[in-house]
Amino acid sequence: MVQERTLPAFHGTPAQITRDEGLMLYEDMVLGRYFEDKCAEMYYRGKMFGFVHLYNGQEAVSTGVIKAMRPDDYACSTYRDHVHALSMGVPARQVMAELFGKEAGCSRGRGGSMHLFSAEHHLLGGFAFIGEGIPVALGAAFQSRYRREAMGDASANQVTACFFGDGTTNNGQFFECLNMAALWKLPILFVVENNKWAIGMAHERASSQPEIYRKANAFGMAGVEVDGMDVLAVRTVAQTAIERARAGEGPTLIECLTYRFRGHSLADPDELRSKAEKEVWLARDPLKRFEAYLLEQNLANESELKAIRQKIQTEIDEAVHFAEEAPEPTPEDLYRYVFDD
Repeated sequence: MVQERTLPAFHGTPAQITRDEGLMLYEDMVLGRYFEDKCAEMYYRGKMFGFVHLYNGQEAVSTGVIKAMRPDDYACSTYRDHVHALSMGVPARQVMAELFGKEAGCSRGRGGSMHLFSAEHHLLGGFAFIGEGIPVALGAAFQSRYRREAMGDASANQVTACFFGDGTTNNGQFFECLNMAALWKLPILFVVENNKWAIGMAHERASSQPEIYRKANAFGMAGVEVDGMDVLAVRTVAQTAIERARAGEGPTLIECLTYRFRGHSLADPDELRSKAEKEVWLARDPLKRFEAYLLEQNLANESELKAIRQKIQTEIDEAVHFAEEAPEPTPEDLYRYVFDD
């Protein structure tokens, strides 16, 4: 019998944020949550096809990391990529259109749920197979350093954030890329979204070292564990890691302890996780926690938060309408985008 990892008792440290920052973070988290809820509705109504993996419960990770970055920084995602795309600034209507397989989608309807991409927004892609995105993110971080040091481009100080799940951290790409990133001191954040389950495999059963952040020690890399249900805690850790990376001090492995509120995908009946476990994590809903924080700290009042929720709901409804009305890719364009023009 494998002993379940005992989670640390996180004590939230007061983070200094302005009212505008707080409202920005809240709006981004609401956007992620409402978008995914609408995806579930559209999937069950037969508007989306294939596998759709939702992000509900993990919003503090995407918002906490990406909103601490600059617009010219890069992010690389996984098959659970909708909310990363939204946090990177890809318009909700483009993401929704992609999920509907439409030409107006961010990947021209060719990628679907697991393959969102936007060069304009520096989103390097979602990847269906675990670990695929880590070498891509490594390459993006390498080119930033190469352009700066070998080509003398002083403006090339972009940082790359690479997101992946706990199940990926026992794969070869993970170890090889951490090794290279440490050797070359690349400006990259390896962000582990540890939601305890790799599809139906409990993390503790599959990893000889369940505390993933400790694996950084093998490469002489900074490793940190953070409450992935606390957006301000994630943001604080991310800001430190970004500052280190931009200053040429190398990569950081960030393990965010989080939880997905839905099954692995919308096709998953979610019967393997216990009701008691789900209830423990649902009580730590990152969106509700941050909403309470904003009210307690007098950074916002209920009417302001309600206005944001209404604004986002309107945006999501408009995205669905846009996706429904957008044209399908034409058969004549079947071979377009296979090679660079």
